[in-house]
Amino acid sequence: MDEMPKQLLKDVRDPLPMKPGLVERVDYEYAREGVVNVFLFCEPLTGQRWVDLTAQRTKVDWAHQIKDLVDVHYPDAERIVLVCDNLNTHTPASLYEAFPPEEAKRLADKLEIHYTPKHGSWLNIAEIDLSILSRQCLDRRVPDFPTLWDEVHAWQSRRNSQGGKVDWRFTTVDARIKLKRLYPKLQE
Repeated sequence: MDEMPKQLLKDVRDPLPMKPGLVERVDYEYAREGVVNVFLFCEPLTGQRWVDLTAQRTKVDWAHQIKDLVDVHYPDAERIVLVCDNLNTHTPASLYEAFPPEEAKRLADKLEIHYTPKHGSWLNIAEIDLSILSRQCLDRRVPDFPTLWDEVHAWQSRRNSQGGKVDWRFTTVDARIKLKRLYPKLQE
């Protein structure tokens, strides 16, 4: 799971359409229409992704995403392995801010959270998918929340129908070499 902000930008003037020999011309001036948070969850073995948009990025927003993960996407799972970055909102404590203690504990007990190491965001498959989403769908001005919602969910449907499973080739041996500085040094 990962998340990123997306700034909503509206054109002040309508772009001039393409003509033979001329590309579409867009004015550099725009109007800021706020920021939306994009949550992306990726299940690497099935190639399924789901995206949700929230008005902000708070502990409570993250907690509601986790509740959805547990109760909607994996209601029968005994344990859910969640890989995410080490952001201050990505902790079981966030669940306790959003829900009564019994509910927060129920959700936390279902999770096995693994945090990517600092400067190791490339280990987070959802972050890679966010990069793909940014390049394929969000690389232009998006004027408002409904347009962003439509664009992101069209991308999600297209990506899920293609079934892009993740063929992770980074082994434990590779990790011990690449991330050598993170492993403890044993003295004999």
